[in-house]
Formats: sequence, C-alpha cells, structure tokens
Amino acid sequence: MSILLPNSHILCRSEIHQRDQQLLSTSGGNGLKSYGFGFDRTKSDLCKKFAKKDFIKAYTFFPDLSRPTSVEMDQIQDCEQLDKALDRAKDLSQPIIIDWMANWCRKCIYLKPKLEKLAAEFDTKLKFYWVDVNNVPQALVKRGNISKMPTIQLWKDGEMKAEVIGGHKAWLVMEEVREMIKMFV
Repeated sequence: MSILLPNSHILCRSEIHQRDQQLLSTSGGNGLKSYGFGFDRTKSDLCKKFAKKDFIKAYTFFPDLSRPTSVEMDQIQDCEQLDKALDRAKDLSQPIIIDWMANWCRKCIYLKPKLEKLAAEFDTKLKFYWVDVNNVPQALVKRGNISKMPTIQLWKDGEMKAEVIGGHKAWLVMEEVREMIKMFV
C-alpha cells in the first residue's frame, strides 16, 4: 500500500510491504487508519508493534532545484534587435524561437507562460524571444511573414526553418513546438 502525501515542494510516499499488509488484513483490516495526513497509530496494538519494528518505510523525493522552472523571454522591438539576436545565435550555432503575438490575443497571452516553462527546459540549447506585432514596425512583421496569431517560429543560421501557427488548443501547440525543437536541436 502506498500513500502520497500532498506538499507543493516535496513528494513523500509511505509504503507498507506486501507481507505486512497481509498481517494487517488478518487483524481486521483497520490496523492503520488514514485521515489524509498520515497514519493514526493509536487505534490498534498491532500498529504499535509495526511502528516499533520499523515495518513502515518512508521515501522522500525532492525536485531538482538547480534548474529554473521558467525563463523570461526577451522582447524584440525592431529589425535591429532581430538582427542582433540572429547574429548571436549564429555565433553560438544555436537556433532561436520567436513567439509572434498580439496583446489582444487571448491564446497568445495564454501560451507565453507555457513557452517560458519550455524555455527553462531548453535553457542551454536555444534562446526564446517574443514580438508584439502591434507595437513593432510593420517591416519586422513582414520579415517574419506573419499572417496569424500566435505564430511560433524556429530560426537557425539567420533564416526561418519551421513554424507552428497556434490556432488550436495550447497543449497541442506546445507538443508541436517540442517536435519542432527536437528536429533542429
């Protein structure tokens, strides 16, 4: 029997081994009673015997705190910034992801934090940027060949290699973006 205890930072699991479960079931089955926070060992003498003999083992899993959970994307506001980002990516021989969005687009706003979490996963392999198409010169929008919002593009060696147009559910868009990244990274 395994029980997961809720905690936002630590995952705990208490486990009673198979042999011990059979002993508990022969004693009426209510040797250990759970209230959602652990075991109440005062209900049965059998539980006291188990507690003394360390039949209950607990495991704790800590999350990997050495990696960030999200990385804020840098904003591109004009063609010069795009050229600098592309040159930097070319020097590092890494692709970049550009999220073309609009501040009025609900799907765009909903996707941005999800892309920032994805940026944390690929933190050392590629860089993520975003462009608000309403607040940039139209020359930049034409350079990206943007017609629908949101559009997520992968640029490598100074040119656009692949894109995902996100008009459907966010989890599908994120899966398509992952596949696009895996093809070029």
